[in-house]
Amino acid sequence: MQRDVVAFLSTPAAYGLTSGPVERIDTHISTVWLAGDRAYKLKRAVRFDYVDFSTVALRRVACDAEMRLNRRTAPMLYLAVRAVTRQADGSLALDGPGDSIDWLIEMKRFDQETLFDRLAERGRLDIATMGPLASAIAHLHAGARIRTDRGGRAGMAWVADGNAREFLEHGAGVLDPALGARLAAQTRTELCRHAARLDARCRAGLVRECHGDLHLRNICLLDGVPTIFDGVEFNDDISCIDVLYDVAFVLMDLWRRGLRAHANALFNEYIGATGDVDALCLLPLFLSCRAAVRAKTSLTAAAQSSGAGRREELERAAAEYLDLAGAFLRPAPAQLIAIGGFSGAGKSTLAHGLAPGIGAAPGALVVRSDVVRKSLMAVTPLTPLDHAGYAPAVTRRVYGELTARALAALKAGHSVIADAVFARPEDRQAIAEAARTAGVPFLGLWLDAPPAILAKRIADRSLDASDATTAVLDDQMRAGSGAIEWQRLDGGGEATAVLQRAQSLVGSHVLS
Repeated sequence: MQRDVVAFLSTPAAYGLTSGPVERIDTHISTVWLAGDRAYKLKRAVRFDYVDFSTVALRRVACDAEMRLNRRTAPMLYLAVRAVTRQADGSLALDGPGDSIDWLIEMKRFDQETLFDRLAERGRLDIATMGPLASAIAHLHAGARIRTDRGGRAGMAWVADGNAREFLEHGAGVLDPALGARLAAQTRTELCRHAARLDARCRAGLVRECHGDLHLRNICLLDGVPTIFDGVEFNDDISCIDVLYDVAFVLMDLWRRGLRAHANALFNEYIGATGDVDALCLLPLFLSCRAAVRAKTSLTAAAQSSGAGRREELERAAAEYLDLAGAFLRPAPAQLIAIGGFSGAGKSTLAHGLAPGIGAAPGALVVRSDVVRKSLMAVTPLTPLDHAGYAPAVTRRVYGELTARALAALKAGHSVIADAVFARPEDRQAIAEAARTAGVPFLGLWLDAPPAILAKRIADRSLDASDATTAVLDDQMRAGSGAIEWQRLDGGGEATAVLQRAQSLVGSHVLS
């Protein structure tokens, strides 16, 4: 049906070039040509249970939808919808005067080595990009169209049922049938347990027109900025989903690759930006379903592969994803760790070092008083506050809010690390009481360091949410902390040594 179009688009002349090369890349639903500084994507005339590109009209609608959706995050990449036209003499052209016989997307070509999956494979994915990526995802979700006709329990059941079906149809001889059956049963149990919350989030507008396929291969670095592209335009059941289920895909992808500090950093930045703490009880289900989806797609790709080596690789990946999906549904119990100490003691460094190995994937939620203070004052974390922002009444509110956020996450079954000075005994008592209220273990850590080291660290800070100065440190030390009953750690040494000592105290829980 598309033979003439494919042959035409495979030639340099189609793009006004006198010579090649024109590189062609085929997927199961698209064909992409790389020509000069452009990429051209044609939707193949296919129809599956989840996508229908079988007519020219449907492909035109899909091209328009792809442009609209992906220009939300990557307007610099998505340039135009182009028509393939047939001229009076029977030849083909792009946007010629003849009849339109097909449609394609014109995109700006970029360096494929900046794709996040390739950066990850080479060990070059900078953890510093996780903050900007989280902000980009949160921004996408905040502006995305609300879809109360999708998502909820029914939407997640559609995902789970599709996974289970595929395991039965293509998993024979590849996957352990007992594992597949057990995962399907556990997933149904989790769906029933969280049905009311899933539906309530839908009613609250948290099911939106999201990306739908947010893994590392669909993120690249453009001019140093993490850029999301290639969102799903062809099936609303895939893209119109709970916002936390959307971000769960990239969290799962990072976790599976062993980039657990990256996953935890992205998670903390996203939850910090959205405040979506109450939904953390859904993360095990969402992460598991994402891993199961990758198991399913790996099985499908293996069945379509003509090369034995590639087929075996995909089958191994499917089995690994299935194991991971089951592991996500066995989360480590929640716990609360509080880290206190005067300014400059290294609390935040220790908190973020510990967090990836604490509790359920993707690690503990870090609740930091400096960030809480900025949010209560309605400013960004890096915006300095004047003296009024540190008035005693404001500080009491900060500790109250920090404790409330920690308790909400604990009640959702997720571990928390609370990061604050905690100099006042009543603040230490309140955070410990939150653990008792939630019925989870508590450990308080107090970091000590010589005053000269604390002062130097404060002076050396840059781009940090803390506004502490050496004068603030002097005030803290004069006021004192009272008797410290928490575990004391020497925070004056190297961060690695402090982290190792803390890990020996709290233990780590990592999905295997």
